[in-house]
Amino acid sequence: MGQAKNPRRVGEGEALAVGTMIRGSAQKLNLVAQMIRGKKVEEALNILSFSTKGMAIDARKVLASAIANAENNHNLDVDSLVIAEASVGKSITMKRFAARARGRGTRIEKPFSRLRIVVRESQEA
Repeated sequence: MGQAKNPRRVGEGEALAVGTMIRGSAQKLNLVAQMIRGKKVEEALNILSFSTKGMAIDARKVLASAIANAENNHNLDVDSLVIAEASVGKSITMKRFAARARGRGTRIEKPFSRLRIVVRESQEA
């Protein structure tokens, strides 16, 4: 019998990459994702390379993975790729405790985020 084939999560002419454990808040990562939504991948890579935001480094890695997936797995033309979707969500939150005055402790939360980038082959040349 075996297991049924895993359905394709994106349409034809699209490729995706997901960064599941990006260290930082979803709010900060979404600021970076907003900068690249709807842009051509070449322009988006330049924006992320020269951005001063720390989250841009991880976003650039996920975008590079999406481009590589499009080229190697789906035989798409890299020069005509556009970022169709860049969605951000929360992942786990590590809880740590720090010592405070009078023998107390305070909880420190270290959030992780997810970034899902879908690239699409644009029809215009």
